[in-house]
This record gives sequence, structure tokens and C-alpha cells, in this order.
Amino acid sequence: MPMPTEGQTLGAAGFIAAYGQAQAQQAAAIQQQTGYLLQARNTLAVAEVNAQYSKQYANIQAGRLLKRADIEARNFQIAGNTIQKNLRATNANIRARAAAAGIDYAGGSAENIQLQNVQEAMFDVGVADLNALTARVLGFEDATAMIQSAELQDTLNLFAARQQSAQYKQAGSAARQTGGLMATQTLIQGGFDAYKTMKT
Repeated sequence: MPMPTEGQTLGAAGFIAAYGQAQAQQAAAIQQQTGYLLQARNTLAVAEVNAQYSKQYANIQAGRLLKRADIEARNFQIAGNTIQKNLRATNANIRARAAAAGIDYAGGSAENIQLQNVQEAMFDVGVADLNALTARVLGFEDATAMIQSAELQDTLNLFAARQQSAQYKQAGSAARQTGGLMATQTLIQGGFDAYKTMKT
């Protein structure tokens, strides 16, 4: 069996070196693609976790708004009840004084004063009831708007995260393809160089 020439030995060594470099390029491309895929997964996972916590926070805040509105409405109802209680006491006092003075408490000026008291008190009770209703409606609207706003923001954030995740995946695929092309080019060039070296 003939001994290889120096050119053949150098050519074979050069081809082996080119093969090693090509394998290193492919490994680097795979590593880069893996990094991009991890970034894609992490971007989406973080966005999903943020959306979950955002929804929970919005629900808690909306619940607080509804509770605050309910308390405010109850305070207006209590105010209306207090007005009615005071009306009854005031008119009872007017009737008692009129009766004690020997005046007809169900007619004349005593009746007129009582009717005016009722009219003013009922107006104030109506305002208190309207304020109670307004507090409930506005509290419900604020809570609904808060939840809807959080849902919209979460949808936008998840969409952006999916877009970014897709870009990372695309960048990973491009890195893998580029690394593969570079490795192939390195291997072909190494083959040509080895062939030329072996011929000399």
C-alpha cells in the first residue's frame, strides 16, 4: 500500500479542519435558534402571566368601586330615611303644639305648615334617592369600564407578544438556515482547497 504524499496529507487535514468548522457553524446556528425559541416562549409566557394578574387586579379594583358605590348609595338612602324621620317628628311637634294651644291641628295654618314640610322633605328625599341611584349606576359604569379597559389592554399586550414571539421564531429559523448555508459553503470550500492541495 503506497504512502500518502505530503499534499494528500495536507489536503486531508485541511478537509477535516473545514468539516470541523462547518460542524461548529451548524452547532452555533442551532444554539442561536434555540436562544430565539426560548425568547419567543418566554415573551409569550410573561405576557400571559401579566394578562392573568391584570385581569385579577381589574376585578379586585372593580369590586372595590362597586362596594364604594354601594356604600355611597346606602348613605344617601340613610339620609332620605333621616329626612322622613325628622319630618314625622317635626309635624308631630306642630300637631302637639296646635292641640295644646286649642288650635285645629288638622286644618288652617297648622295644616299648611305640615303640608309645606312634607313637600320640602319629599323633594329632599327624591334628591337623596336620585343620588343613591346615580351612585350605583356610576359605580357600575366605572367598574365595567375598568374591566373592559383591562381586557382590551390584555388583548393588545398578548397580540404584541404573539407578534414578537413569531418574530423570534422567524429569526431563529433564519439563523438556522444561514448557519446551514455557511456550513455547507465552508465544507465545499474545504473540499476544493483539499483537492487543490492534494493535486500539488
